Amino acid sequence: MLVDYYKARSILDRYKIKSIRSEYVGSADDAVGFLRENKSIVMKVLSQKALHKSRSGLVAVGLESEADVRKTFAGLQKKAARLKPYKMIAQRMVPRGIEIIIGGNVDPQFGRMILLGLGGVYVEAFKDFALRVCPITRRDAASMIDQLRSKSVIAPDSRSTEMIIGLLLKASKMFEESGLAEFDLNPVMLHDGTYDAVDLRMIK
Repeated sequence: MLVDYYKARSILDRYKIKSIRSEYVGSADDAVGFLRENKSIVMKVLSQKALHKSRSGLVAVGLESEADVRKTFAGLQKKAARLKPYKMIAQRMVPRGIEIIIGGNVDPQFGRMILLGLGGVYVEAFKDFALRVCPITRRDAASMIDQLRSKSVIAPDSRSTEMIIGLLLKASKMFEESGLAEFDLNPVMLHDGTYDAVDLRMIK
């Protein structure tokens, strides 16, 4: 069963994994209200019938005016009509950065596995990822980073390496303790010396 977005964020909060400020918006007025508290926002349709939101045209980014928000809300609502039940969510827009994926699933042979890779649309295009059995140690996390062809992109210095190691350890602990059957944080945006989990999916 897909975990509700707010519930998924509360699980991340419990393990001190940073995610983007988000609100469900049931109307264009709700979305405009969210925009007034944020300079630039993203709007997304959440539905179990559309797991790849970007490919389905169910994500709009960089919305900065009331007119754009109202137009986008109407457009997304029209596209989502075939996906009922669905929810619309608004998120604060984060600065551009490097996208990574951190995920987990249960392998029939090895049990709980955690994944790190280049994220966003690149995860499937380049298939540059590393897998380890949970729970992982600091050494495991560091070796996952070293294994990636994109290491110099996602972890160009010791500070970013330590940040990703810490995030992997938190995600591994979360996966071990939360009873999830599967999760994806994709993308996690690395920017300005920090990170934000931008999109998340959890299955119980």
